[in-house]
Amino acid sequence: MNNIVMPSDKPPEITSTDETSLLVIVLDSNPGQKMLKDNPHILTHCVDSVIAFANCHLMQKSQNKLAIMACHSKASYFIYPGPGKPLDVRQVDGQYEVFTAVEKTTKQNLSKLLSSENSTVVTESLLAGAMAMALCYIARMQRTKPLGAKLNCRILVVTGSGCSASQYMNYMNVFFTAQKQCVVIDVCALDQHLSLLQQGCDITNGLYLKVPQLQGLLQYLLWVFLPEPPVREKLVLPPPVKVDYRAACFCHRELIDIGYVCSVCLSIFCKFSPICTTCHTVFKMPAPLAVKPKKKKIKL
Repeated sequence: MNNIVMPSDKPPEITSTDETSLLVIVLDSNPGQKMLKDNPHILTHCVDSVIAFANCHLMQKSQNKLAIMACHSKASYFIYPGPGKPLDVRQVDGQYEVFTAVEKTTKQNLSKLLSSENSTVVTESLLAGAMAMALCYIARMQRTKPLGAKLNCRILVVTGSGCSASQYMNYMNVFFTAQKQCVVIDVCALDQHLSLLQQGCDITNGLYLKVPQLQGLLQYLLWVFLPEPPVREKLVLPPPVKVDYRAACFCHRELIDIGYVCSVCLSIFCKFSPICTTCHTVFKMPAPLAVKPKKKKIKL
């Protein structure tokens, strides 16, 4: 069972009846990522860029809300607002108190998380579980809003990990749940192309971007992901790429072009199996194709 750390039991209340935007950022801080193995200092640059982007989201409107999650190989954590009581942050000259709280709380909780992790390095990150927790947090926030208030919710995933087909069903459940809840999922890929997450962006009308240069991460975040979804139609954004809608088989967890689908539970397999390993339904072996006899030529 994966460890789950949620923020304090009492979520921040939405007291204004004006239109409010809630942004949940899922930051993949797994040290097993290839780009972090090659250069561990990149994580500092990514964290600083994400914090600056988060503060820009709060600066757009005073009613805007924010949550930041750290995703690892075995657990997902809320690092802002963190668990327990909020930090006692003193005002820094020339800086808004909320910006100071976001920066110090995020960095302090992330530092505790990285220092408490064991030495076992796993390259696969639990992005699907982190997005599911983000949807639960959004549902809590939806229940706290007053009557007549409108809450626009979206999730931004910032990751450098590869796309894991072993989490295919979890991804699909998250994507269609987000679509039903009208939650937009955006993905910022830092290192590799992520076909499954690209499907989630297309399903929820979000944006997918593979950052060409990591040094300009903050510029890409502000340009592409800072505008609200209703405003994006009026902006010049990167053109959408062709979505790879291949499914992952349930037997080898690999993306396939052609496969067999169970007629009972809709499980997908790359090879025919007389028994479905998901629902244990027994199927008949496919009969060989009948060969039509060749017509004899009539000699005149």
